[in-house]
Parts: sequence; structure tokens; C-alpha cells
Amino acid sequence: MEEILSSDTAWRQLSQMFLAIFFFHSSEYVLAIIFHGKFNVPLSSLLISKQYVMAMGCCILEYLFEFALFPQLKEHWWISNIGLIMVVIGEIIRKVAIITAGRAFTHLIKIYHEDHHELVTYGIYGLVRHPGYCGFFIWATASQIMLCNPFCTLAFMLVTWRFFSTRIPYPTILFNLNYEEYSSRVPSGVPFIK
Repeated sequence: MEEILSSDTAWRQLSQMFLAIFFFHSSEYVLAIIFHGKFNVPLSSLLISKQYVMAMGCCILEYLFEFALFPQLKEHWWISNIGLIMVVIGEIIRKVAIITAGRAFTHLIKIYHEDHHELVTYGIYGLVRHPGYCGFFIWATASQIMLCNPFCTLAFMLVTWRFFSTRIPYPTILFNLNYEEYSSRVPSGVPFIK
């Protein structure tokens, strides 16, 4: 443990990870308050569930285990830096999606159409149907690349892909024909999901 505490590599990679987590969740919460009002935003808008805490715990355990047994694995700076750049890209894509959609962006799946809920097809939504999902998919996977965590990179990629594959069909229910035409010309933003 002393090696980890005195290592520049561990300090840099772990501090980047904790900063990325803090910024992601706090900015999500602030944007939700801006667009939906303080009294309409529960703490669940921080997007922190038991499963999420467990996943983050696993990534920290993998990092510490590999750092203790295979410290050279964590010294691939070019991989770590690519991960950091991807974390920033994922964060930007997601936040642009939230700002573009405004009140239409929520953290909950809507199965009934509400008056203020519109099908957003302009801005970043003209390039990707689900830029919020796309941004989070990139962010989550990249956070593990940044830590040089091979097992959690694969696990985060598979779990987030599976999660979004079950959520992506819902706009079809809300917007019917408009969404059918839109989805035929704009990709989902998550690999291998139509």
C-alpha cells in the first residue's frame, strides 16, 4: 500500500478518476436543477445506484490489485492519456446533449408523452439520436482505459451497452412515426444498437 501512496502514477490516475466522477455527477445534478427546477429534481438525479457504487468499487479494486502485482501495467501513459481524452469527449457529448434538449432531457425513461416533451432532432441530435447515452458509454469505458484497467474496461463496455440496449427503444413509444423516420436516418450513438 505504501508503494501506491508514494507513486506519481497512482496519484495521477486515481485523482483523475475521482475528479471525473465528481464532475460528471455534480454537473448532471446542476443541469437537472437548471432545466427542471430545484424541487423537481430528486437526489436520484445524481445517478448513483448500488450497482454503480459496486462497479466503481470493482474498478478501484482492480486498479489497486494490478498496481500492487503488475505496476508496469499502469505505466502505459499513452493508453492512460487516450482514456483521459476520451473521458473529456464523452463528458462534452453528454453535456451538449443535456443542454440541447433542455427540459426534454430527463434521467428517467418516459413512457407517456408530456406536453413539454419534444422530439429533439437538431444540434447534436442531428448527428446522434442518443448523444446522452453515447457520451456516457464513452465516458464510462474511457474511465477504465484511463486507469489502464483491462478487465473493467471490458466489463464497463458490456454493462453500459446492455443497459442502453434496453433503454433505446422507448422513444418509439413516445413519438411513433416521427421517431421512425428520424431513427432511419440518424444512428443511435451506441455501437451495434439500431
